[in-house]
Amino acid sequence: MIKDTYKDAIRTLNTLQTNASYLEQVKRERGDPRAQLEAMRGFLERSGLQVEDLDRLNIIHVTGTKGKGSACAFTERILRGYGLRTGFYSSPHLVQVRERIRINGQPLSKELFSKYFWLVYRRLRGTKDESQANMPAYFRFLTIMAFHVFLQEKVDLAVVEVGIGGAFDCTNIIRAPVVCGVSSLGIDHTSILGDTVEKIAWQKGGIFKPGVPAFTVPQPEQPLEVLRDRARECGCPLYLCPELDAFEAGTRVLELGLAGSHQRSNAALALQLSRTWLQRRGYEAGTDVLQDVLPGAELSAQRSVPLAPTFCPSDAMIQGLRDTEWPGRTQVLPHGPVTWYIDGAHTTSSIQACVRWFRQAALNEDKPQDGSEVRVLLFNATGDRDTAALLKLLLPCHFDYAVFCPNFTEVSVAANSADQQNFNVTLENALTRCVENQKTWTRLMEEKGGPWLPAPLEVGGLLQPDPLRGALLLVPPAERPLNSTSLVFPCISHALQWITQGRDPHLPLPASKVGAHPHPVATSGAVLLQEAAAIRVLVTGSLHLVGGVLKLLDPTLSQ
Repeated sequence: MIKDTYKDAIRTLNTLQTNASYLEQVKRERGDPRAQLEAMRGFLERSGLQVEDLDRLNIIHVTGTKGKGSACAFTERILRGYGLRTGFYSSPHLVQVRERIRINGQPLSKELFSKYFWLVYRRLRGTKDESQANMPAYFRFLTIMAFHVFLQEKVDLAVVEVGIGGAFDCTNIIRAPVVCGVSSLGIDHTSILGDTVEKIAWQKGGIFKPGVPAFTVPQPEQPLEVLRDRARECGCPLYLCPELDAFEAGTRVLELGLAGSHQRSNAALALQLSRTWLQRRGYEAGTDVLQDVLPGAELSAQRSVPLAPTFCPSDAMIQGLRDTEWPGRTQVLPHGPVTWYIDGAHTTSSIQACVRWFRQAALNEDKPQDGSEVRVLLFNATGDRDTAALLKLLLPCHFDYAVFCPNFTEVSVAANSADQQNFNVTLENALTRCVENQKTWTRLMEEKGGPWLPAPLEVGGLLQPDPLRGALLLVPPAERPLNSTSLVFPCISHALQWITQGRDPHLPLPASKVGAHPHPVATSGAVLLQEAAAIRVLVTGSLHLVGGVLKLLDPTLSQ
């Protein structure tokens, strides 16, 4: 009964992705972003909560372009180590939607998710009238539901990750957080936030609140000045986080549970957020804790924002940083001869960090004695992102093959789990994007001076032969597919089957042998993959792609 109720909850939640009245509402609100927060306040009240109720959650509110989820994960894990009951709201989810709402680091159980979903949903449905004939959209609904969960489950604190932007994000109905944080800024969601880092910084600084301390990692000078001005406007004391090196006195090196040098700034932000929360809530945060962070801050020589003081991290902080887990970010999964390098990077700066991490991680692996190593890129990108810029950054990884597929785990819509359905994207549109990405990769390889590569076919007739009848490949063979190194598949499972060639012991083989399309590249590549001593696969470009891959590589994540 519980399982069915959970499934029904997810199906009902998915209807909020394409709610027609919401789309009308967005059109009305587009000219007045503040109306979005007013609408959110109305939904919250209809669900039975007042904005003032959120003050009891002792919230840590975090925004940024890249790393905000990792910074939140570090912060939550540190504070959980103090014996505190933590709530953590993040997005997007990788495999199951209940990952977005966590208690003590664990995704909400199916039973609790069902309980709170129907509680909130029925209250909102029951309060509709002619003047309120709408339901909150997907993300707004989950945000409201998270607040109900955290209040009723009596968490000591809630770490809340902003969805998009800050100023007009629906999480910004929070009026009195304990502390705020800003991770690294960059270009993303330009159609919503603006097309410059300065405009994006203005949006991010919108979460600052009067008298509430805020911390930012080092930023380029101009966006940092925007953050400074936003903080001054509302009377928010803003501080710059010292580098993590400053906390590593003597020979002590802080070990991080998340790989990659770019995680060090996220960890430094988490130290400041957790320590300030502990101080403002009267907890002991270490042996040499300053009574107040603010007077001890110093202006750095070249910065207009004061530098927060360093301190000696407590044992709980050191262990928290070491024990942090955040799937889908710089994650390595060794599966026999196949090693998966999984990172949901999707902006230029995060792809740059991903490339540094992948090259370092792959170099650290033992080389096959016979030297037969095959490197494969599995990539997809969504939204308004500049795919050409992202793919160009991936060239230094020297991939033998580039594989493109949509974020659907299976070709059949019915075969995709309800948690991972996205009604705002059609399969045809997703496939068109994949073919465009393949064309871009082909052009980049040509410019790089590689072998002659054919242009892929247009989208017309892509699904020939019908993948549902067992054909593995999406794109029919080109007329002269000489030395082509890129392939497009209709779904993630077909892509993984080709990449692994049955050699990943964790990937269940299809019930019936899937016949490969007579594509010379697929055939020659399959031979190389079957004979390689090591296959190294980088999965990146989209957190939704990463979620689909993890779902297939580890079926227990769907249970």
